[in-house]
Amino acid sequence: MIRILIVDDHEILRAGLKHILADSPDIQIAGEAENGVEALEKVRAGKWDAVVLDMSMPGKSGIELIKQIKGEKPKLPILVLSMHKEDIYAMRTLKAGASGYLCKDNAAPQLAQAIRKVAGGGLFISPAVAELVAAGMLRHGGDDVPPHTRLSDREYQIFQALVEGKGLTELSQELHLSVKTVSSYKTRILDKMGMSSTAELVRYAVRHDLVSGADDAAG
Repeated sequence: MIRILIVDDHEILRAGLKHILADSPDIQIAGEAENGVEALEKVRAGKWDAVVLDMSMPGKSGIELIKQIKGEKPKLPILVLSMHKEDIYAMRTLKAGASGYLCKDNAAPQLAQAIRKVAGGGLFISPAVAELVAAGMLRHGGDDVPPHTRLSDREYQIFQALVEGKGLTELSQELHLSVKTVSSYKTRILDKMGMSSTAELVRYAVRHDLVSGADDAAG
């Protein structure tokens, strides 16, 4: 029996995952958490074969949570579920220690297979992610890497929020940072990207298909 912990801040999505896994008797949803703090408490208190983690939750980001879980339980496999396309976050989650990445759009037919794969010590990635890994290896150390790949995980999180139309005050409340700190991150992002305004960031995101909803932000 594979005991899993599901971490997602939306109850309806957790219910959906239960429904998808109802036909997999070898997989038991033995616990649920709706935020990073609760997830860490349950990871520490229970014995799990895998964690199924939503990438986008308020407060502690998915990347931060992956690193913290792996820091405390290095052998615990983490399967990331995300609404974002593979090219946006997959590489970052794998580098942070995740064992697999699955888009929510494709979750239903692949979820049980992915859980079994990571719980058994394997790596679950789609062909699209495999291509990204190969491309990243080929150009490692080169000068032709896209500017957004040079951002740190926190910078990328803020970059994505900015191009989705979130303001500094909203971001500071969401991330529990001061407005001044968020503003400093924004300045650093613009410098690394070689740009001078949020509008340029939005156009870049739209051009590279990095953020769902960026078209609305650009309008």
